[in-house]
Amino acid sequence: MQTFGRPRLPLADIVFSATFKEYSTMSGRRAISNLNDCQSKGYLSKTPHYDSIFGYLENPTLTPIFKELIEESAIPLKVVETDFAVDSSGFSTSVYGRWYDAKYGKVRKENKWIKAHLMCGVKTQVVTSVEVTATETADAPQFAGLVKTTAQNFPIHEVSADKAYSSKKNLKTVDGVGGIAYIPFKNRTTGVGHEFDNLWNKMWHFYMFNREAFLQHYHKRSNAETTFSMIKGKFGG
Repeated sequence: MQTFGRPRLPLADIVFSATFKEYSTMSGRRAISNLNDCQSKGYLSKTPHYDSIFGYLENPTLTPIFKELIEESAIPLKVVETDFAVDSSGFSTSVYGRWYDAKYGKVRKENKWIKAHLMCGVKTQVVTSVEVTATETADAPQFAGLVKTTAQNFPIHEVSADKAYSSKKNLKTVDGVGGIAYIPFKNRTTGVGHEFDNLWNKMWHFYMFNREAFLQHYHKRSNAETTFSMIKGKFGG
């Protein structure tokens, strides 16, 4: 129980206000007038100050709530989407990194980046699961979590992803939820040593000897790139 200091804002008000502000793409100051209107209509118990919204957006405890909102908002399309695509893309932040470049003898700086990994439906581009990580995070380890989260709400028939996601674990993850993973094999993959892995062996032979049919499924992956393009077109890079 809080016994001193300014009273905390209701969590529902913060989540509503932060979501409204981001989707409107307005600045914090400009969004307040619309949030006041929301309060007058009963959607908010109290309009928070825009600085409070920014402060709460930096609070990592809200991350699971926003992720769940994304997942829940996609559920109405479960009757439409059965094939999905996975990819990742970088987003810049307002934080700059600075370092001294010994080779050229001067200080350099650049934006800090984060990486968003998402899974989307290939018909509507609805985002069904998402994970945000540091820039240097590898793509393949994020795949299983995206698939399993989506499988909680959607039937999965196919998942398409690029070579960065090629692994036995990822093939088995999709197979485990009743789907087929169309992930191209890396150039150095020969199939040797995988004879007793039926799933890997089956998909490798399909990829090698029925390439045209494989690529018809794989190219659904481009919908993930379209989704990122739409997100950045709306909210910026």
